[in-house]
Amino acid sequence: MKNKMKNKVNFKRYSSEFFLIFFVVLLCCIGFVFIYSASNYSAGILYGDSLNFVTKQIIGFAIGIVLMLLISKFNYNNFSKLHMVLAIVAVVVLLMVFIPGISIDANGARRWIGFGPLSIQSSEIAKFGFVIFAAVYLSKNYKKVHTLKGVLPVLLLGAVICLLILMEPNLSVTICVGMVMLLMLWVGGMNKKYFVILLCLALLVVPILIIIEPYRLYRLLAFINPWANPQDEGFQLIQSLYSLGAGGMFGVGIGNSMQKYMFLPFAESDFILAIIGEEVGFVGVLILFSIYIIVISIGYKIAINAKDRLGTLLAFGITSLIACQTLINVAVVTGSIPPTGIPLPFISAGGSSLIVFLSAVGILINISRNSKSGEFRDFKLKVQN
Repeated sequence: MKNKMKNKVNFKRYSSEFFLIFFVVLLCCIGFVFIYSASNYSAGILYGDSLNFVTKQIIGFAIGIVLMLLISKFNYNNFSKLHMVLAIVAVVVLLMVFIPGISIDANGARRWIGFGPLSIQSSEIAKFGFVIFAAVYLSKNYKKVHTLKGVLPVLLLGAVICLLILMEPNLSVTICVGMVMLLMLWVGGMNKKYFVILLCLALLVVPILIIIEPYRLYRLLAFINPWANPQDEGFQLIQSLYSLGAGGMFGVGIGNSMQKYMFLPFAESDFILAIIGEEVGFVGVLILFSIYIIVISIGYKIAINAKDRLGTLLAFGITSLIACQTLINVAVVTGSIPPTGIPLPFISAGGSSLIVFLSAVGILINISRNSKSGEFRDFKLKVQN
């Protein structure tokens, strides 16, 4: 009987790993198709190579897969010894975007650091570094996280990272990191009263940040009525809505998008969902969302089945980061929130983003492999006093 139970648990664990890898790779392959479709015209004009973006994405995928497989064999408990180092690295890479000669300025924003032909988006490293730090700290200090003093290190690091990302400027990633921090604090056991106060402060800060920066205020106005200034602030959102609208129920066919002919800015990256919607329609987008839901569900299942607090918090944080970033990207592209740049995980063009997300999947796989049962052993998602 025990052997049957053990085999059943092992089968469930391995099936979770298999389906996670399968659907993540599927998302990446979908990304290859639509990155090429969205960028072949513009890449041919701007770089003289219609395969420019998709080639870089495939290279990023190859590196990411290797790292994912290596990290999947790295026991996640070792992060307990590395969390302070990773916290420092997260802050340092964000500071590096302000150093002349290393920083890469693109469209008035400093979000990248470059070393010769290699360029890295520092926030991609920083947000996962924060998740690992927060998971380790909250798991080690679970008995005092219900006090404000007990969660102060997580709040301080989260605030520093959010501030540095905001200075790039990148409001969307700032919001994403802030959302994940709140979710991890709640799951980690933060006192309800302090959590509500923190949530209210966060909701208050966002509109203030929009108002104090003119360009963010213009984007907000463009979001409210993009046709008031269709050639400037409202242009990108209007083109995105045109693209989604043209797709209808079943799309115009893969490769047949009209908006990709340099009408829609960042069609291969932040707004690739608009091209997907145009080419495969509402039904195709629903299928894509279903794949994301499966990936996110598997991630949360791994968190629930983890053998200890660290595994649960780490898997929860990584999965929440995937979920929050996907949600924000969809909201931006569909005009549900003001336009702001953030890539669609595993699909948008961006080698550094793809590498980091695949590496994070490797951590999820390792947590799953180290799970000894299909149930919690000594941990509840919400720590009680």
